[in-house]
Order: sequence, then structure tokens, then C-alpha cells
Amino acid sequence: MKKVFFVISLVLTLVLLNGCANKNEKPPIEDPKPPNNKQSLTIPDYYAYKENTNYVYQGEGNEYASYHVFVDYIEGPRVQTRTNSGGTEMVRVLENKEGELNLILARGESYYRENLIQSSSNSSEILLKEPLEIGTSWVLSDGRKRSITNLDVEITTPLNTYKTLEVTTESKDSKIQDYYAPNIGLVKSVFTSEGTVVSSSLSKLEENVPLTQTVKFFYPNVNVDKLYYVNKTLSFKTNDLTKTVIEKAFKELPKGDISKVFGPNVKIKSLYLNKDNMVYVDFSKELVSEMNAGSSYETLILQSITNTLGNYYGVDKVYITVEGSPYSSGHYMMKKGEYFTVNIENSEELR
Repeated sequence: MKKVFFVISLVLTLVLLNGCANKNEKPPIEDPKPPNNKQSLTIPDYYAYKENTNYVYQGEGNEYASYHVFVDYIEGPRVQTRTNSGGTEMVRVLENKEGELNLILARGESYYRENLIQSSSNSSEILLKEPLEIGTSWVLSDGRKRSITNLDVEITTPLNTYKTLEVTTESKDSKIQDYYAPNIGLVKSVFTSEGTVVSSSLSKLEENVPLTQTVKFFYPNVNVDKLYYVNKTLSFKTNDLTKTVIEKAFKELPKGDISKVFGPNVKIKSLYLNKDNMVYVDFSKELVSEMNAGSSYETLILQSITNTLGNYYGVDKVYITVEGSPYSSGHYMMKKGEYFTVNIENSEELR
């Protein structure tokens, strides 16, 4: 009898425990839409310009469709690029801000290297706009419509095959399709107008390379009272200061019957092309204190500086100051705003 009672008690206990377990257990909920673990990409994923990198594009349909792009400067959300098409050089400043990638400055015929990132904007063209979804669209200042038309287009270029974001720009008579790949940037552009097709495709990505420029440097020859010039190849890495590279190159004296322009401690404190189309260059005090030159030699030194900088920036006027004041020495007393003029008549190439 005790044995029967024990069995009944055990069964009731199991039933009660099972009932409590069922009360605490929530029924499974079916999710009709499985979670999408793929993160949406944003502008920085495509705004991928890298320092010391040369982007080479192969063109078809036009002689200027082939070009290469180098990154001059990167500062925060802004990047300054230099595009060389063989016929000209164009500098552009792009800014990624508040969900828009905007072209804020464009300057053609820019053969000299200068940091324009903080310059006043002369352009306003949205290249990309978030959200990066099909249907996102905007109207440009010239009336053209630009929109995101595809998120996953397979594009093959001479360099590689990419899954790309397609951005289409339409006007009355033409269409441009730009293709951006994550972590690369622009990999292809196609321009179509009335049966004409022009395309540019990424063909090479050269990393850890500098921008090179050939610059004509002038040096005095006191013995014959004239100038000699040499062509030097300068190398600029992203964010290098042009004034520093030119200062160093000036101090590297070529072999030949010529004299120095700078003393060993001379510094170029600032160097830029001003809005009045004159080069402004400011030197440290050592330009004068370390010169130790007679009037003829000093004149040749100042003409060497003027010819070199004027030639590099493509202008004929150079305003030279020392520690912020107009150039002054035992032989010269320049007034505020008084400039030196490029003159290459008394010059010849150093052989």
C-alpha cells in the first residue's frame, strides 16, 4: 500500500513540475523577415583616396579620356587631388560633410603645387549623397539630374573586376555613368551623347609613390655676371610642403662654375601665389645675414630666386620679404608691395 502511494505521489509531482515548466516557457515566435547582417555602406567607403597613391585611368573615345590622379593633400574631411590628362592639370578639392561628397573647388591649368584645401570655394557639385540607395537623387546647379541607379553593378576594368555603386547624371542630350567601388573609389566613367561614347577605366593603382615635377632652378655665375639654370626633378609626397622641397633643392648646388643662392640656415617661411598674380615668398633673416655678397652677386641671387619661383608658378612678378618686411640690405631697400620681375635674357642652361 505504501508502495502504491509513493508511485502516485511521484506521478503527481512530475505532472506539476511539467505544468510549471510549460507556464514559464514562451512559445517560439517565427520571424517572417530574417535579419539582414549586411551593413549599408556610406560615403567614406567610396571616398577612398589614399596618400602617396597614383590612380591611372585608361581612356577610350577621346584623346583626353586617359588621365591619372594624385593626392596632393588630405586634411580631415577634405582631399585635394591633381588630375593630369597629358594636355593640362586640374586641381580639385572634395569634402565629405553631412552625408554629401561635394566638389568645392576646381582650378584648371594648375601646374604648380599649392595647398588649396582651405581656399574659398569656387564650385558646388554634389558627387555622392546619402543614403546610398537606389532612388536617391539631386539636381545640380546647371540643371542636370544626378541619382543613384544601382548598388551592385559588376564592372570590369583593365585592373580588376568590382561590384560597384552606379551614379547616373542626365541632361537633355547626354548621360554620364560613374561607378564607385568600396575601398577604391571611382573605377569607371562612361559618357554617352548622341551615339558618342567616351569612357575612362582604372588601369593601375600605384601605391607609395610621390608626385614628380621638373623645375628649372637658376644659379649665379659671378665670374661672367650671368645666370645658369638646371632642370631638377622634385618629388612630393602627400602633404609635403612645397616651400620645404624647393628650399632643399635650392641648397643642393649642381656641379659647375656657379655659386650658391642660399646660406645653410636660410628658411623659406611662406610661399604662395597671391590673388594679384604675384608669388609671395618670405625668408628667414639668414637670407641677408648669410649672403656675404657684393652688389653684383646680390643682384644675381635675387634674380635667381625671382626667375625660379616665377617660372614655377607661371607668373612674372615675385614679392620677396624677409621676416615679413620688404627685402632690405646694404644695396637694396625695397618698398612695401615693390616686386622683382622675371628676366631670363641673361641666362643659359648649365652644361
